[in-house]
Amino acid sequence: MQTTIGLIGLGVMGENLALNLERHGFSVTGFDLDENKRNSFAKRTEGLKAGAAHSLKELVASLQMPRRLWLMVPAGAPVDAVISELRPLLSPGDVVIDGGNTLYRDTQRRMEALEGSGILYVGSGVSGGEEGALRGPALMPGGSSEAWPLVRPFLQAIAAKADDGQPCCEWMGPGGAGHFVKMVHNGIEYADMQMICEAYALMKNLGMTAAQKSAVFREWGQGALGSYLIDITADILAHEDPETGNALVDMILDTAEQKGTGKWTSQIALDLGVSAPTIADAVFARTMSSIQPERVLASKILKGPQPQAVPNLEQVLPKIQKALLAAKICAYAQGFALIKAGDKEHDWQLPMDKVASVWRAGCIIRARLLEDIRRAFANKQDLSNLLVDDHFSSVMAECQQDLREVVAMAAMYGVAVPAFMSALSYYDAYRTERLPANLLQAQRDYFGAHTYQRLDKPGKFHTQWPKAPHT
Repeated sequence: MQTTIGLIGLGVMGENLALNLERHGFSVTGFDLDENKRNSFAKRTEGLKAGAAHSLKELVASLQMPRRLWLMVPAGAPVDAVISELRPLLSPGDVVIDGGNTLYRDTQRRMEALEGSGILYVGSGVSGGEEGALRGPALMPGGSSEAWPLVRPFLQAIAAKADDGQPCCEWMGPGGAGHFVKMVHNGIEYADMQMICEAYALMKNLGMTAAQKSAVFREWGQGALGSYLIDITADILAHEDPETGNALVDMILDTAEQKGTGKWTSQIALDLGVSAPTIADAVFARTMSSIQPERVLASKILKGPQPQAVPNLEQVLPKIQKALLAAKICAYAQGFALIKAGDKEHDWQLPMDKVASVWRAGCIIRARLLEDIRRAFANKQDLSNLLVDDHFSSVMAECQQDLREVVAMAAMYGVAVPAFMSALSYYDAYRTERLPANLLQAQRDYFGAHTYQRLDKPGKFHTQWPKAPHT
């Protein structure tokens, strides 16, 4: 029997996607270089419309025409290796989907390398973790537009569904558009996770137990902050370590790892001239966490604020709640500004409202406010920044003072909150009519004759600045 889809890479994500596809009526042939994974998949799919091939050649031969192959292998060289082996086995009209966390520039490079072969290439962001892969992920496909009708039926069938029933899978655009959107998703994810951790750190400084923190996050999850990350934070804080009886989170080493997508987001933001400080500071926070032995030593040397009286929790917790909401909106504003810049650079014609729509369910950053973001861009596709949307400017007006007070409180208590601080600075810089960059440009002209522009007339100007004696 020939099958509908070939899935290459039978790790947790690949296997769960295959089971999701089969459950929705699509037959699957799987393959992995690891024999144990192939055998495990074959055993797990006994009696189902799925099976394992022992080679790529056997996999390709098992597929219906046009062939559709979905790669779930590690980004980078492994993807290139699989494509190189697949290429002579495929025919014009066949489709290759890369569902890994691939840098969008690599997707564009691979599409260019396949030009003239007739092989259609799709770079698709896949978000939701192993549970999402099995029960419904958010999918962000882009690439060869001719491939969309061939992959749309099964991608939208297995995708998560938003509250309005819409599948969390839409075509993002040509080239690397899909992987670009997924990269920014992950950058926002870094920021969101870091801000939640900063709220947790402030609660810890206020003397709250893990159980108390869990209850607060559980309550927050019922309101405007409702999101997957808030929900799992409440679950994590409520979980006890069976060995010690302590909250398990308190037994975990404070060193966070990263796979690179947040760093890519920050680097690309710099390349495109987009301000995304909260995302970048979330990346740097993980970097700081990785030097844990240094921090332990520094904690015995470097001085900070003296202990202060704990404020009334009933007064301060609502402020942290609003600060978290305000900072979260700023992080999303930065992410969508980056997507707009990428879209302008590459002329992808990205549907901004559909990007927000796809993130409403299934993905890691799914959150209640994404419906408001979708509505904002549906009402005004050329919206310059999320912060100037009527709804979000109103929310920020209500919450910005709480963000200020929480940042000030953190500074006075000596609690590091880089994401909160950068979100506030981003908000204040964006709403400032005249920044001190006039002095900065004058400095550049002084030492490097870089010229400057004037307020009162057009053109570029240079001044022979009077030079006082310097030491």
